[in-house]
Amino acid sequence: MDAEGKEIKVLKIYNRIIFDELFQRDDLKREFDFLDEVDVTWIGHPNWFYRISKYTMPLLKGEFVPKSFYLNELKEIPEDLENYVLKPLYSFAGAGVQIHVTRKMIDEITNKSNYLLQEKVAYAPIIKTMDEPAKCEIRMMMLHNSKTNKTEIVSNLMRLSKGEMVGVKYNKDKTWVGGSTGFFEN
Repeated sequence: MDAEGKEIKVLKIYNRIIFDELFQRDDLKREFDFLDEVDVTWIGHPNWFYRISKYTMPLLKGEFVPKSFYLNELKEIPEDLENYVLKPLYSFAGAGVQIHVTRKMIDEITNKSNYLLQEKVAYAPIIKTMDEPAKCEIRMMMLHNSKTNKTEIVSNLMRLSKGEMVGVKYNKDKTWVGGSTGFFEN
């Protein structure tokens, strides 16, 4: 409703909500459930973040793509679990990710369809900093034009880390870590 109490029809919703963070905020008044089916055009549907994040990993194949498996479809648990990470499909900022996987952890998961077993990526500490070298992960940001069916790289995010995992909470008390942008020559 607007300031005068008249209803306003909502046609589009721009969404960039991370539900893990929203659900941790008990102080926020929630009159609308973003998980409800509604008759709107989503500009960034709530599920998109997950679909292009961990959910698609087992669907991608290639020399530079870590082998990934939906846990519920895994026929046999690998013997070399030290070479894998266990990830909840629907989480944010490394929440719930296990980097020291054990068979017991896997056995204790009741809903295996919500998890992924992914081959570990060994990030090399190659970025020189004032103290120790940092590891780098580059995420390419892309936009897809549904009219031309073209996808273009429009930006990037470089994540610098000195911790066991990439992310803020794994790099406390570290210097020269965090997010940056990469510039590339044509």
